[in-house]
Amino acid sequence: MDAMSVPEVEVQDVPDGAFLLDVRENDEWRAGHAPAAVHIPLGELQARVGEVPKDAPVYVVCRAGSRSAHAAAWLGHVGWDAINVGGGMQSWEVAGRPMVSESGQDPFVA
Repeated sequence: MDAMSVPEVEVQDVPDGAFLLDVRENDEWRAGHAPAAVHIPLGELQARVGEVPKDAPVYVVCRAGSRSAHAAAWLGHVGWDAINVGGGMQSWEVAGRPMVSESGQDPFVA
């Protein structure tokens, strides 16, 4: 599926309270992520898709936007309302959106 056909929003347009799906790897997640994000690494998404709600839009994020575009394309293909977050967590960090880490250190985008 062409990733260019995936709906996309800028990080500042992700609504508060939206379902935010982070598809980065474990080390990236531990370094820093959005506080309310749900972590399902891209490689596990097909097996764990039942954890993703179908009754609301799903905003998909990765480090820079490429993996999340693929994830959003696949989710859209199988019936979810999935929207890619353009620029990923790199743009999230630059925009000053809230972040937390799992490491006990200051959050950053790995």
